[in-house]
Order: sequence, then structure tokens, then C-alpha cells
Amino acid sequence: MFKIMQNHFILTPFFLDEPLPELKDLAKPDWEINQPQLPDAAQQTRMSAVHQPLAQKVKRTIEAGKRPVNIAGDCCTSIGVLAGLQKAGIDPTVVWFDAHGDFNTWETTPSGFFGGMPLAMLVGRGEQTMCNAVNLRTLPEKQVILTDARELDPGEAELLKTSRVNHLPAVDSLLEFPLADNPFYIHFDTDVLSPDVAPAQNFPAPGGASFSELRNIFQYLAGTGRVCAVSMSTWNPKLDKDGKSQQVCMELLNFLL
Repeated sequence: MFKIMQNHFILTPFFLDEPLPELKDLAKPDWEINQPQLPDAAQQTRMSAVHQPLAQKVKRTIEAGKRPVNIAGDCCTSIGVLAGLQKAGIDPTVVWFDAHGDFNTWETTPSGFFGGMPLAMLVGRGEQTMCNAVNLRTLPEKQVILTDARELDPGEAELLKTSRVNHLPAVDSLLEFPLADNPFYIHFDTDVLSPDVAPAQNFPAPGGASFSELRNIFQYLAGTGRVCAVSMSTWNPKLDKDGKSQQVCMELLNFLL
């Protein structure tokens, strides 16, 4: 069992390489803010300037006996979180909740959008510039559980099908899936929820998990005692006029912690 005494929140107020200052309204006094000054450079260089200090903050958090909880505007910060865990000597199973696969490479992507690539990057597929920038070791595909991913690009779907990633389209099937004994790094993209539940999303997809479904799964994972780190890719705060998405997602995050 992975014993954690206390959560340590790290807020990364960026969407890829663009500042997202609205996220800072979430921060409490004891949260750490990862807000480096970015260079005037190519997008991946700027994103790596976000990921590199994040990796160090995650490493220090683990070494202090605490659990890192990274809250950011996009899924690519998972590169920094996983690199930090590895630097601290942890080789986790990654459980990835997302409406999308994030498994595109340059050969499959219809848009070239880096936000659709991070899970492929983590397992050594496709673009590796940002992984190399934080000295990330390739994550074995069999150590990944991707759940939901209800909206996939055609080439991405084929790539995922031929991979060793454990793809569970129904999120509640996690309750029956045989989990490994090693620590879990949970990545929670809030668009895994139905748009009826958390509507303020950049890329909403029809369908998705209900509040109660995700609550039950998060409580189950928390009950294993092996959640070593969590990252959450947030709703778009600019679209969340009534605060509904923030309230729902933060409540669910607390069930996981």
C-alpha cells in the first residue's frame, strides 16, 4: 500500500503554452503555483518551460512524503507529473480518464494539436521533444489504463487498437478490472463527464460519465490506498459562467483524494 499523509496541490495556470490566469482563483493559501516565465520560442519549448519546474515540484512533494495533485488547463502537464514521479523513484500505473484518447501521433492527427497527443507521448509514440526535455523514461503501454475515450480520430482509434494500452470504454468496468499492485497516477480530464454534468469544456463530446458513476469509481480507487499522484485537466473557466463545472469537478476530485 502506498501511504500518503497529506495532499500537496500544485496549480499550473496554463493551457498548453498560454497563460490561464482565471485558474488562479482556485488556489488556496497553501497551494504551490507553477507559473514560470516562458521564453519567446517555439510552442514545445514554451510548454517544456512549464513541465520542467512542475517535474521538480512533483519530485520534491513525493520526497516530503506528500501526494502531488496537479491542476492545470491541459493534459500535456502529465508529462511533467510523470517525469517527477520517475525522478522520485516511482514507476506507476497510469489511469487516464478522458473523453478523448490523447493517443494521436504526427501520422494520425488531423489537426496537429499537441493536446491530442500526450498519452501517446508518454508511451514513446510520436512526438518526443517534450518528453526528452524532462528526461522522461518511456512508460510501458501495459501500465496504462485508458477509460472512456469515447471520441477518437480514425487513425488514433486504429493505433490504440493495435497497442498494449488497456482501453476500457465503459468507465465503470474499472471496478472489475484487475489492478496491478504498484502505485497509481490518476489523470482526470474533466471532459470525461457528460456535458450535461460539466458543460464548460473546450472539446465537449456527447455521452460521458454521470456524477455518480465517477464518484463511485474515484472512491474505489481512493480505497486502494495506492493513489500516489493526481492530475486534473480542468473545465474552461471562461465558459463556466455559473460555476457549475467547477463545483462538480472539484467535488469529484475530493472523492478521489
